[in-house]
Amino acid sequence: MDLLNPRALRWKIAGLAAAACCAVAAVIGFLVHDATRDRGLRVGQDRVLTHLATVEKEYARTGKRPTDADLRTPDQLPEPLARDLAEETSQGGRYGVWYDAKSPNHHWMWGAAAVGDQVLVVRNDMMIEERGLQLLNRSIVTSVLAALAVVVPLAALATEPINRRLRHGARTARAIADGDLDARIGRTGRARDEITEMSAAVDEMAGALQRELENERRFTADVAHELRTPLMGLVTAAGLLPEGDEATELVRDRVRALNALIEDLLEISRLDAGAERARVDEVPLGELVADVVRRTGTDTRVAAGAARTVETDPRRVERIVVNLVANAHRHGAAPVEVIVTGARIVVRDHGPGFPAVLLDEGPRRFRTGASERGRGHGLGLTVAQGQAAVLGARLTFANDPAQGAVATLELAPGTV
Repeated sequence: MDLLNPRALRWKIAGLAAAACCAVAAVIGFLVHDATRDRGLRVGQDRVLTHLATVEKEYARTGKRPTDADLRTPDQLPEPLARDLAEETSQGGRYGVWYDAKSPNHHWMWGAAAVGDQVLVVRNDMMIEERGLQLLNRSIVTSVLAALAVVVPLAALATEPINRRLRHGARTARAIADGDLDARIGRTGRARDEITEMSAAVDEMAGALQRELENERRFTADVAHELRTPLMGLVTAAGLLPEGDEATELVRDRVRALNALIEDLLEISRLDAGAERARVDEVPLGELVADVVRRTGTDTRVAAGAARTVETDPRRVERIVVNLVANAHRHGAAPVEVIVTGARIVVRDHGPGFPAVLLDEGPRRFRTGASERGRGHGLGLTVAQGQAAVLGARLTFANDPAQGAVATLELAPGTV
């Protein structure tokens, strides 16, 4: 399901929105954290300086160490505090401060003032400010997580119109690839974006492809029909030639080949036009295939012991089997075998196998694919594939790992 697919576009957009949200929150959180920390340090410094001024006045009045302050020599001061006091004194100041922070619970603001040869030292606890900073950090993280819990689903839902348009385009493209040349994506909604441009481009491509294929089909049908009249004259003329002559047999053979070619072209034109319909009947598949192979007059082995009775069009099954067997003998090598198992018919030879281009792209008219497969116009397999489509069957081509080409016709039992 697209909803659960982490690679789906909706989740990529939601992830991008989440990343942007986190980046903005991180920048804002850093700025707020830094500003709050600086403010806390300033408050701590002001507090310790006020405290230091108070104990300094008390010491000047009484001459005794105040109870809330220490009286030390300069050598007894922490080094950072002594350095800051020396710098301030050299610049005309009176007080030195130092923030002593050691995680996790040691946070003190120190203050020092020189009184004669000694130094008054005070410390103020900064844990309140530090705890406030920790609470702020925790609040920022909680707020970011809460925002993500809202932003990610909303981003995923916001992409649904885009996903719907893309899925519609994908379904239409698959329909065109499956042969529905009238399928179009069309324009959905009022959006004028890249998806609209892509949809228009795909529709234009489908229209051009449809026109091209229709022109090809019309040309094939017209050529086949136009050739039938002169062919009938050739057949009649060949019948008038003297019997037993070698030239006569050669002419009649070529006339028969031309007649078969024209019949194939007419059949392909009907298949392309979608005018063919299957006439279903219950037939014992094994007996049908054995009889068809026998009538081809070829040396073909038939194994049909595991066949079953299926509902199909026997005339179209016969046409497919005849073409596959003829192709195996013409382009392959003996022995040629036909194996019927259940509703499956397998035709294999022991020749060089199907060419790679046929395995990748399927049969193409007027292309045999490889010189080692012999000569031919390449219509036999095209006709077989078209008839299989009319039956609702599946015709596949493969090469045996040992040697030879394998064509498999799978008839769905009980259906056309």
